Amino acid sequence: MEVALITVGDELLSGDTVNTNANWLAARLAERGVSVTRILSVPDDRETIAERVATYGDAFDRVVVTGGIGGTPDDVTVEAVADAFGRDLAVSELARADVEERLAEIATRIPDRDLDVDVDREAALPAASRPLPNEAGLAPGCVLENVYVLPGIPEELKTMFESVADEFAGERRSRFLYTVEPEANIVPALEEAMNRFDVTVGCYPDREAGHNRLKLVGTDDEELAAGSDWLLGAINVSETPVSRDWGEEGAEDRDERSSDRDDGERPESAP
Repeated sequence: MEVALITVGDELLSGDTVNTNANWLAARLAERGVSVTRILSVPDDRETIAERVATYGDAFDRVVVTGGIGGTPDDVTVEAVADAFGRDLAVSELARADVEERLAEIATRIPDRDLDVDVDREAALPAASRPLPNEAGLAPGCVLENVYVLPGIPEELKTMFESVADEFAGERRSRFLYTVEPEANIVPALEEAMNRFDVTVGCYPDREAGHNRLKLVGTDDEELAAGSDWLLGAINVSETPVSRDWGEEGAEDRDERSSDRDDGERPESAP
């Protein structure tokens, strides 16, 4: 399953808000074996959102749109998604009941707060869409064909996503290895692993942790295990995090190992 994420909000593009939603969703989907192949941030512009939703809806198995739902003037995501599918907005009775229930809970919890909420506006969703109740907030989300519309407030987003998480599943699996070897020293081994096995291998430096993290990704468990085992025998890697000082002493050690390998001491590859 291939998924695209569209995060909506002027505040994301101006740098006023860190886009933690995209990071969280991508990680959560990866845990479910899903391949997230696009992450796009767009402004609170109805036409732009509609165009991207229509394009991505045709190109991906699922599209998740976050942010821009609610009752303020810049909340145009729901209207834009309706535009993308040529639908009108219609008040969902299920969404309306959920909004009214949430308002009643707020009134009970905070009796001094008088909320002037346009319930019909909050409950207006694209015609024939499936409402998604907002158990952590007010504005409902919805599902229209393969497009999922979720809130932008992180707590609300996470709660609502978990209610539909079972609708996202894929075959991608991953394994992690760790090494203190510099990237340049392990490039040939990483390339050979990808040639030998049906996996991809990424190398992600983490100077704070003092290691490089290798991520092997594949759809076949046996190939993934074989690729991981081969790397464990071919280069200095570990299945558990390792660390070292990347300072001056570390640089000298790396130079020494590099010189040794130039003299032919690199581990032999399996036939």
